[in-house]
Amino acid sequence: MKLRSALATAALAGAVAAVSAPAMARDTISIVGSSTVYPFATVVAERFGANSDFPTPKLESTGSGGGLKLFCQGIGTQHPDITNASRRMKPSEFELCASNGVEAITEFRIGSDGIVIASSQDAENLDITLEQLFLALGEKVPSPDDENKLVANPYEKWSDIDSSLPNKPIRVMGPPPTSGTRDSFNELALQGGCEDLPAVADMSEDDMEGVCQSIREDGVFIEAGENDNLIVQKLIDDTTMYGVFGYSFLEENSDRLQAATLNGKVPTAEAIAADDYPVARSLFFYVKKAHIGVVPGIAEYVEEFTSMGAMGPNGYLKSVGLIVPPRDALMDLQDKAESMPNLSKDELM
Repeated sequence: MKLRSALATAALAGAVAAVSAPAMARDTISIVGSSTVYPFATVVAERFGANSDFPTPKLESTGSGGGLKLFCQGIGTQHPDITNASRRMKPSEFELCASNGVEAITEFRIGSDGIVIASSQDAENLDITLEQLFLALGEKVPSPDDENKLVANPYEKWSDIDSSLPNKPIRVMGPPPTSGTRDSFNELALQGGCEDLPAVADMSEDDMEGVCQSIREDGVFIEAGENDNLIVQKLIDDTTMYGVFGYSFLEENSDRLQAATLNGKVPTAEAIAADDYPVARSLFFYVKKAHIGVVPGIAEYVEEFTSMGAMGPNGYLKSVGLIVPPRDALMDLQDKAESMPNLSKDELM
């Protein structure tokens, strides 16, 4: 705690010069970012507010990209203190932070999540490969007549791709481009099903990414905003629709929703934690160190989030669906919460 106090004192001294007197009046932690991390952070915030002398932090679900953009705008309490992310910060985002004076950032990898393709329990479930998923949703796909030629996506029904798939129109609801879930879905699911196709085999890395991560814009893929609960509700009401969101939302609604099998794998907590499910990803939050000691309770909130009670094998975050890190990784997180080491750009490369 002495080290934490020293950090807080140093942060306060540096930050006082950067913020105006009215801005320093804020006494509530401001957290933005990922809709996937949002429910976990909300549980921590509510516990923190109820069991400490600090106000309950204010959370906004802005999406990972949107949250990092807000976080990186500058130092001062008109800017967020913490941002959640369902993917790692990009080097370009680190540079944006640095250009605005946000140079001392600590990264916390808080666990794992999987991205699922879900539908109503009353719908026809999907058993699909990542290649078939790309053929359903990619903006440009190999021509049915020439596998080496890319054409505008011609597929209207799942069964047009393979007769074993449902004979119904392709309709998928998912997150917008600002969402970390969308970034991870594009990279892990769509590019995972595209990169071995003959039509892209000889492309440069950038060109391949441009093709493989581009989703069709003809109404087949429907952007639902940052609120994954809206997708859940739509699937319950519409048995012809499939939805893309994090595993935790599936688990919360397992009595009403079912998950597609991807590459022969059904999403389970065990499969995601072991990286045995093809669309698994890590979850993070980032702390603006200059705000520690300026906005009360930031270090204590981080301590609560990384505590054994929250993230241990029997912790309350596991009970609400977070796939928590193993014990050794949790111990490292707790050490990081104490020392608050600076993230470097090289770590993100």
